[in-house]
Amino acid sequence: MIATNTEPTETFEIANGLTFALAGAGGRGNMFAEWLRSNVCAGAITAIAEPNSERLRSIAEMHQIPKERQFRSFQEMLEVPKLADILINTTMDCEHIASAVMAMRAGYHMLLEKPMATSLADCATINRVRIETNRSVSVCHSLRYNSVYSEVRKIIRSGAIGDIVSLDQLEAVEVVHQSHSFVRGNWGNEGRSTFMLLSKSCHDLDIIIDLVGRECISANSFGSLYYFRPENQPAGAPDRCVDGCPVEESCPYSALKIYAGDNSWSQHAGLANLTMAETHERLRTSPYGRCVFKTDNDVVDHQVVSLQFEGGVTATFTMTAFTPWGGRYLRVHGTKGYIEARIDQRTIELYEFWENNKHSHIEIEESEGAHGGADSIVISSLIKAVSLDDASAILTTTAESLRSHAVVFAAERSRREGRQVFLSELKSEVA
Repeated sequence: MIATNTEPTETFEIANGLTFALAGAGGRGNMFAEWLRSNVCAGAITAIAEPNSERLRSIAEMHQIPKERQFRSFQEMLEVPKLADILINTTMDCEHIASAVMAMRAGYHMLLEKPMATSLADCATINRVRIETNRSVSVCHSLRYNSVYSEVRKIIRSGAIGDIVSLDQLEAVEVVHQSHSFVRGNWGNEGRSTFMLLSKSCHDLDIIIDLVGRECISANSFGSLYYFRPENQPAGAPDRCVDGCPVEESCPYSALKIYAGDNSWSQHAGLANLTMAETHERLRTSPYGRCVFKTDNDVVDHQVVSLQFEGGVTATFTMTAFTPWGGRYLRVHGTKGYIEARIDQRTIELYEFWENNKHSHIEIEESEGAHGGADSIVISSLIKAVSLDDASAILTTTAESLRSHAVVFAAERSRREGRQVFLSELKSEVA
């Protein structure tokens, strides 16, 4: 057994004097706000834009943000003279293009939540404006900074498994997560957000491209909304879970089961710290109280992507809602060895064919924070880049992200059009 920890030791004295603005105080925005309070200082965020009064108040109190620096929209905040050095941009996906361009032109460096934008042309615009304004921008593809993936990358680059021939990745979304975020929630409808492969899995394709280390030539993809459809609503089930559902006891998607009580799902839905009566009342009007088979969702609940890289290397990616647990699982097949990694369990199995099939079991030490500690490294790397004027600290620049986003858009075009899509077809959109 080999114990290792690839997360760098970071000294946050380097952030001394840097200030931050926050656009969007949902789950991700709140997480970064808490990280800054713990690792830089309370008061590091000097301005906030958030339409939800309760969320705005919470972050404002956390960082003692004065009233005149509290805004109800990113437009209001970015129209006034620059209020901080770095903008943490966790607005909704469809708002990324406007908020990112405004921020860079207003003088902000930026941490931009993935995806970059909801069209490839808008992604290209963000990259072009970043070059024009010479800002430091990190796109939050957290998996690039995850210590398990970092160890896998190190093994691959060492030559221990020879040349990569093929790679497979599974993203297990988990049934309740799917129902909360991608059926009832903000990302369930493409018109309000974007397609599933972009909103949920763009950093899966990004890490695959990074590990393979070759140009992607083409994509094939298949998938659909299979299960969360009106025709699958159980007989006698009401449109809202609080109205007496005959299958409540066995249904894993019962809103009363998921959101009653103080747990992470009730917090995400804005239903925490309520009495049972208050929870019932809120679920009568909240989108999270709807039967999962009778919402306005239209994003896929399963998808498979096949990628062809230069030199004949192939990769597959599977996203599925239908797992009892969430997480990512990776297999890398090389000419001299094989890697199997359980990302969330933080284990790697390495087999080296040319060393008498030597087997190494590698355990990666636990890291604090979201995405296995990767989000901490994402933001600390941006802080280092801005403080030292060293862009090399950022692994996921807008240029790198544009490259992997093009593959995501090619894969989705393949799914919709039922054909193999070559990356060369998208050249005009990324120019």
